[in-house]
Amino acid sequence: MSLKIAIVVHGRFHGFDLARELINQGHDVTLLTNYPKNIVEKFGIPEKFVQTFLLHGLSTRVLHKLHEVLGTPDFEAFIHCEFSKWAARNLIKYHYDSVHVFSGVAEEIFQALSDKCVVKSLVRGSAHIRTQFQLLLDEEKRAGVSVDKPSNWMIAREEREYQLADVVVVLSTFAQQSFIHQDITPEKLKVLPLGTQLERFRPVQQVIAERCHRIVSKLPLRVLMVGTCSYRKGALDFVKIAELGARYFQFKFVGTVTSEASDLAQSNSGNIEFIPKQPQFELPKFYSWADIFIFTTIEDGYAVVLSQAQATGLPILTTTNCSGSDIVVEGKTGWVLPIRSPESFVERLHWCDEHRQELAQMVWRIYQDFQPRDWTEVAAEFVSIHTDLLKKKLG
Repeated sequence: MSLKIAIVVHGRFHGFDLARELINQGHDVTLLTNYPKNIVEKFGIPEKFVQTFLLHGLSTRVLHKLHEVLGTPDFEAFIHCEFSKWAARNLIKYHYDSVHVFSGVAEEIFQALSDKCVVKSLVRGSAHIRTQFQLLLDEEKRAGVSVDKPSNWMIAREEREYQLADVVVVLSTFAQQSFIHQDITPEKLKVLPLGTQLERFRPVQQVIAERCHRIVSKLPLRVLMVGTCSYRKGALDFVKIAELGARYFQFKFVGTVTSEASDLAQSNSGNIEFIPKQPQFELPKFYSWADIFIFTTIEDGYAVVLSQAQATGLPILTTTNCSGSDIVVEGKTGWVLPIRSPESFVERLHWCDEHRQELAQMVWRIYQDFQPRDWTEVAAEFVSIHTDLLKKKLG
């Protein structure tokens, strides 16, 4: 059954990957975004499938930069509402089987579609927004610095979106449980774990052989983290792990250092090599450099970098507060540890250092037997979920 699907995303997130694979599987997809069409096309999506609010994308970047540098208002309400209104005006012109919208820009869309026979699907890329806020508030108190958190306006808006949606799609068991704990009925939730482009990230066998050779030759183990250096992503714990393990391990971070964590990163640059954010398809060479992947996040809905790391054959050390429990097979592909426990990470790193043969065997096992799912599987599951919902709506 071919579906007519609209995907609405104010940015990129994983919306481009999902749209590309749905198109490849023969579905009639419209991607509404604020990215330029020529940029979207680089992700494998022909221009004819794209509608773009380019002025919104440009103004959002300018306003964010002014807010960051000069402390001007962030215009959050204007940015999110205007994008949602623009998408709603475009969507009501046509019939869709499913309109799949990223949280924060869904309210006006779902209101406009209230009398139409369409599956109103909301995807939340993080935990429930109140759970997220509390975790970040606790981290702010722990760090003693201001941490970026959802505003009261955004919390109220997203909670209205949860109610307006026919289904809330979350990306991990951790995120699902956060919604249940906030009294969202389990029947309204669907878990759709993400994937990765295996053809882009799966290395040749020589890369794995070289990694195993490094491991068994007693060279210092190379520990990599990719993403954003922020307090939300566990920056406080990552720098502590590097401090405690600097004599025994090499640490590298690839990605953006947020303004809130810039002082923390600078003061720990002696223990960690910081590499600026790289284009997504440049990342495999950094994964190839590493022996172990570490991800200390305090709160994440999924964390695509975990799938990327597993695709490259890396053992993973991560926290409970992301997709780690869904991806990692304990003791076989890595370990899932509590948040805010840098000592636990260091203890496990020392175990890896002292059990080199077992670690090398783990690398081969991951490479041969534990590849994560690719976007083809994600798209197929998306279609299955939304086909069932559409059948129920049609009676």
